[in-house]
Amino acid sequence: MASLSLRNVVKRYGHGPKANQVIHGVNAEIADGEFIVIVGPSGCGKSTLLRMVAGLEEISGGEIAIGSRVVNQLEPAERDIAMVFQNYALYPHMSVFDNMAYGLKIAKRPRDEIRARVDKAAKILELSHLLERKPRELSGGQRQRVAMGRAIVRQPQVFLFDEPLSNLDAKLRAQTRIEIQKLHRSLSITSLFVTHDQVEAMTLAQRMIVMNAGHMEQFGTPEEVYHTPASTFVASFIGSPPMNLLQHAPGVAPGQILGIRPEHLDVGPDGWDVAVDTVELLGAERLVYARLGDEPLIVRIEEGAPAPRSGERLRVRPRPDRLHAFDAASGKRIAAPAQP
Repeated sequence: MASLSLRNVVKRYGHGPKANQVIHGVNAEIADGEFIVIVGPSGCGKSTLLRMVAGLEEISGGEIAIGSRVVNQLEPAERDIAMVFQNYALYPHMSVFDNMAYGLKIAKRPRDEIRARVDKAAKILELSHLLERKPRELSGGQRQRVAMGRAIVRQPQVFLFDEPLSNLDAKLRAQTRIEIQKLHRSLSITSLFVTHDQVEAMTLAQRMIVMNAGHMEQFGTPEEVYHTPASTFVASFIGSPPMNLLQHAPGVAPGQILGIRPEHLDVGPDGWDVAVDTVELLGAERLVYARLGDEPLIVRIEEGAPAPRSGERLRVRPRPDRLHAFDAASGKRIAAPAQP
C-alpha cells in the first residue's frame, strides 16, 4: 500500500499554440489507504486523469508519485497498480479461477501461492462456488466481482476503478457499492474510483475530487462538498435535486448568486411567494417545482406534510444558516452568505 500524489498534473494533446489542454494543473495528496472518488460530467477529464495515474496516458506536465516513487516515466506494469474497467475485460474461454489467476501465472508465481490468493479473494467476494464457471454463465454483477477479484489477487499498492458500475442495473449498482465499501474496509488499499454518478460519489468516497472541464473544482469529504460547495458548478452538480441558484431573489446583493438546497426551504405562512408548476411524488418525499419570479425553484417536502397542487401559490422561507453566496462572474464561493 502507498500514498498517491498528484502535483500540478497537466495533460494536453498536440504541441505549440494549437495544443488542446484537457487537464489543468490538478493537485491532490491522497493518504495511504484512502478511498478517493473522481466525479464529474462526461468530458470533464476524470478518466484521463485516472489513465495518467495508470500509465495508459502520458503526462504533459507535473508529477505523479506512488509512495516515494515518481512514476511519470514508468510503464503501467511497473507502477504496482491494478485497474478495474467498465466492461469487465474477462477472458470468455477461461474459468473464473483462471481469469483471477491469469496475472499471477504470467508473473510466474508459485502454484500454491496462486491458489491461496485466488481462494482468499473469492471468499471475500463470495465467488468461491463460481470458480469453475465461465463468464457467460455469470450475471453482470458476478462478472464485475470477478474483475475486482482479479485486481485483488495482484495485491497492488493502488486500485484504479474506471466507472466499474456503469453496466449494471440500479439494484445491482447499489449492491455492488456496498460490496466495494466492504472490500475497502477489509483491504485498506489506496483507491481511485471514477464515476459520473454523484450518488456513487457521495456514498463511496472518503474524499472526492469534483472535475469540471479539466479543472479540479473541489477536493473534500462528501459532507464538505455537499454543505459548502466551492462553486456554482459543484452546487448544481452534487445533490439530487441540485441546489437552487438565484440571482433575483429578494435581498440578493448585486453581482452575487444566492444558493439554497431544496430541503432547506420551509413552507409556511410567510416568506417568498412562489408559483407551483408541478409536484413530483417520490415515496417518502415530494419535490415541488415552482417559480420565484422568472427563476425556477425546487422545494423538498417531507412525507405527511400537505402538498400544493399545480397552479397554486406557496410561501417558502429559506433557513438563514443554510444560505450560500457565490460570485456571479466567477461562480466561486463567497465567505459571507447573502441574506434574502
